[in-house]
Amino acid sequence: MAFSNIPSGSGIWVFAEHENGKLHPVVYELLDEARRLAADLREEVSCVFLVRNAIEDPRGPEAAALEALKACGADRIYVVENNVFARLQDEPCAAALAGLASRYRPSILLVGATALGRSLAPRVAARLDTGLTAECVELEIDGESRLLIQTRPAFGANVMASITCPVRRPQMATIRPGILKAKGQAGLARAGLNGTESGQVIKVDMNITEPLVRLIEHVNETCGGENLADAGIIVAGGRGVGSAENFALIRELACALGGAVGATRPVVDAGWAPESSLIGQTGHVVSPKLYIACGISGAIQHMVGISSADIIVAINRDASAPIFRYATYGIVGDVMQVVPALLDALKEGA
Repeated sequence: MAFSNIPSGSGIWVFAEHENGKLHPVVYELLDEARRLAADLREEVSCVFLVRNAIEDPRGPEAAALEALKACGADRIYVVENNVFARLQDEPCAAALAGLASRYRPSILLVGATALGRSLAPRVAARLDTGLTAECVELEIDGESRLLIQTRPAFGANVMASITCPVRRPQMATIRPGILKAKGQAGLARAGLNGTESGQVIKVDMNITEPLVRLIEHVNETCGGENLADAGIIVAGGRGVGSAENFALIRELACALGGAVGATRPVVDAGWAPESSLIGQTGHVVSPKLYIACGISGAIQHMVGISSADIIVAINRDASAPIFRYATYGIVGDVMQVVPALLDALKEGA
């Protein structure tokens, strides 16, 4: 199923991940980025939309997602309808995506580094016998070679590595949600401000077999009542919180503010918070309007996950902690004294 060793293909593809007909926020970010890259290459942008029934049922949620993709400025939308896509799983998605790429031969394929994308992209790359750069934070087109320059953290995020795939096609990259904020045509479409539709819908018939793994139940796990990826306010705790018992205050503050709960790697490893709350290089990349860092030192591995936050408030007893170099506002003090004071102030103002 691999492309020729001679570089070929044209067009930038975006995998349109969705759940119950609702597009994942990273899709809008990828579409914006794809349009920027396509302008440099003078190529078209296409989406791959794997669904149960988006065309035959125009009133369903999947049809609404298809209309959103049209409004996002995709030139083409390849739609594969099959009951197996009622819940997206990596096995059937990989078969469909690799099959489409072999047939239509894009030059670039972008996938969100979500839980699904991190499992899906390597499977597709293996089927196509091409390269994959995971967890990218920046994409650019080289003006001379027209190659995709894929930049990602390496060696514990101490250096940034720029990677190209000069021989195989498509050039594949996964991009972490929140790294690229949707702010162009796709961003407008997400906000409901763009009424134009430009996407040509191409329905593709494919024989997709049932996956070997059967999905029994899907449970959405949230932190502090709101999903981290969508949260406008996040209260996160680090090792400076002190203990699992003390971490309950972090959850209480998040609840009082109507936000989500985040945590650093040491906190998750200690069992004070679940893996789903991890923020940083090996966890979520978030972009809230307000991020409150409680007892977090500010290691680079964590900071790469919050670099897109609008406002960062740091609370730490160590005035020399690196977190204060990134913070919009800093409070030097004991978390176990400052957080209760904040809670009291919120209760008085309620």
